[in-house]
Amino acid sequence: MNTATFLVDAAEPTSRPRSLPQVHGSIAAPDAATQGSAMRRMLAFFGPGYLVAVGYMDPGNWATSLAGGSRFGFALLSVILLSNMTAMLFQAAAVRLGVAAGIDLAQACRQHFSRRVALALWLFCEVAIIACNLAEVIGMAIGLNLLFDLPLALGVVVTALDVMLLLALQRRGFRWLEAAIIALVATIGICFAFQIAWLQPPLAAVLAGFVPRPQIVTDPAMLYIAVGIVGATVMPHNLYLHSSLVQTRRHENSAAAKREAIRFATIDSTLALAFALLVNAAIMIVAAGAFHRPGGAPVTELGDAYRLLSPLLGVGIASALFGVALLCSGLSSSVTGTLAGQIVMEGFLDIRISPAARALITRAIALVPALAATAWYGESGANSLLVFSQVVLSLQLPFAVVPLLLFTTRRRHLGAFAFGRPMAVLLWSAAALIVVLNLWLLQRFVFG
Repeated sequence: MNTATFLVDAAEPTSRPRSLPQVHGSIAAPDAATQGSAMRRMLAFFGPGYLVAVGYMDPGNWATSLAGGSRFGFALLSVILLSNMTAMLFQAAAVRLGVAAGIDLAQACRQHFSRRVALALWLFCEVAIIACNLAEVIGMAIGLNLLFDLPLALGVVVTALDVMLLLALQRRGFRWLEAAIIALVATIGICFAFQIAWLQPPLAAVLAGFVPRPQIVTDPAMLYIAVGIVGATVMPHNLYLHSSLVQTRRHENSAAAKREAIRFATIDSTLALAFALLVNAAIMIVAAGAFHRPGGAPVTELGDAYRLLSPLLGVGIASALFGVALLCSGLSSSVTGTLAGQIVMEGFLDIRISPAARALITRAIALVPALAATAWYGESGANSLLVFSQVVLSLQLPFAVVPLLLFTTRRRHLGAFAFGRPMAVLLWSAAALIVVLNLWLLQRFVFG
């Protein structure tokens, strides 16, 4: 393999299909030498980070944060903080691969791994996407049930159509899709800002929750929820998604322009994930402040949380805002999940499929277990499936993170754009921690 293989491949014209070719290079970034201030150039790169961030506040996050806050109070806020910081590191690596190499993670795996390894990685990623879709389907169905009294099973079926509405915006330009997602994300944030204001949680206890404590590792029940939070926060398919979405910005091909693009796109994703951190923390803070009662039964069902919020906070609209935020969460994350599925299928298999067809395929696969759980077990089964889907996501993480770091921490792949030694050590240490957590979880399932 030649030095900086990706850089050479990206610079040469190719007839191979590229992931989401209709939007790559469709948004022009101002030229540093002739156009605008640094702020204007930076704003041109803002948007993809928020499409990625919605995956970090999807209904699966709600389930794990609700379970963690209700059962253990503010204790697991430290896990949310560390998970989001880890996510920022990995998303920065995805940005670097997409901008510097001009290809996404799925394409990189197909080009530089054997066919057998690439197919295995594709299958693992598809499992993660199906688990994510499962969480979105159930979360939206619960939201529809809570707000409009729609039966859960019928709500599951209705979710098969939601993605088409927002994907239609993509035909008007990728900025329209980004604006719609940002609007949904802002709605979620506003809803929880009101919840926190009404709750008025004890500040000292909240801040103490962000400090890691040994019980998280020694208590198996707490550790199980913690691993679920990691799976809900650091989502494997988002690494594939982000490495493609950053290519929607068109800039000069010089080394200086690429470095500036990497810097601005990293700022975009870091700020977006910081907002996701606030939302995830708010969900757990509301759950801990409203539902955590030592000696009392924990509130782990989204429906129970919805019904209890207004009486506990003394505000009639509190429950409705909870339901609206849940619905926005499922809708926004389902759109980005569909885009991620398209990127993964095109990148690994070198075939193209329309977003609509891809949405129907992934939703059809996710609908079966969702329908079975809601029809047979009702709301409790749906919530249990939500938490379990996040644990499945966590188990898939190493199969996305390790290839990403192989490509971005080695000069033979990215040349001068590869991470330096200090950053590489930090990234690999975070990956090692994820692998250890997954091994623990696996042996817990196998050996009880």
